[in-house]
Amino acid sequence: MGTRILVTGATGFIGGRVAAAAAAHPDLDHVRLLVRSPDAAAASTGAEPAGRAAGPVVETVRGDLRDRGALRRACDGIDAVVHCASAIGGDEELLRAVNEHGTRDLVDAARRAGAARIVALSTASVHGRGPFRAADPDLLPLAPGSATSRTRAAGERYVLDAGGSVLRPHLVYGTGDRQVVPGLLTLLAALPGPLGGTGSLHSMIEAESLAGALLGAALSPATRPGAYVVSHPDPVSDAELLAAVEPLLPEPVRAARGPAVELAEARALLAGNPLAAHHLELFGVDHWFADERPWTDFGRGPGPAFTAAFPRHLPWYRELLAARG
Repeated sequence: MGTRILVTGATGFIGGRVAAAAAAHPDLDHVRLLVRSPDAAAASTGAEPAGRAAGPVVETVRGDLRDRGALRRACDGIDAVVHCASAIGGDEELLRAVNEHGTRDLVDAARRAGAARIVALSTASVHGRGPFRAADPDLLPLAPGSATSRTRAAGERYVLDAGGSVLRPHLVYGTGDRQVVPGLLTLLAALPGPLGGTGSLHSMIEAESLAGALLGAALSPATRPGAYVVSHPDPVSDAELLAAVEPLLPEPVRAARGPAVELAEARALLAGNPLAAHHLELFGVDHWFADERPWTDFGRGPGPAFTAAFPRHLPWYRELLAARG
């Protein structure tokens, strides 16, 4: 009998990709999706909610992380859990209920069901803000700076205490990304000229590669308990990142650009713009984590580097920005 796997967050940016990859995996016998909308889950996997004629059986369990009964039903008979569901931003009480207490209850249900492997998606933001240059994640303390990061770090602890594995990406890009590239564009549009070269380096990963790493971590016998920072081994320079993203700025904005704005000047200019200032500190200083273990432990490679992978997502980003006006 093949492995039976549960995916939470199966209609999300990353969880949807994990669900689709699991539904097509030849070594899986049964894929169960914890969802709030079965129709959305069927669209993300390409499967009918009741299963498929070939490949793993794909089924859905309706519920969310605040529903202990749904968690018990979802974990019944499962061998491995890939936990991608989370709440990002908004009310801190909701963040705690989903990211911390929901993860606790999911881990408890998985352990009671006898699941041998628990893999959870988290974020490198649990380490706080940089600069981080070739940082060894095993040597970095937890220093979350937001309610989202604090509650995700708290949820991580239940996974780690149960002997599970936590994957912490930094910047995730690709079709469906509504945070990283849009955030960088918000920063660039708030400046009177291009952001001057800072020499910063960033850990980035394409969404498809991250989903593959999560599924690989759940299935590989070499996956170790503990935390991984998962990113492409080649960090992305500020010059590469800006060259890729600046063409997405509206033509009137690009036409009106003045001289380059250096980091110190940008900080002064954005003192009254907390959102853009937030992105400046994210993109203007090093956030490079050196962890190649995912690509040896999970039985798969990291995929193409940023400069090769990013162009195929440009049409989607252009459509997103056009819809936003």
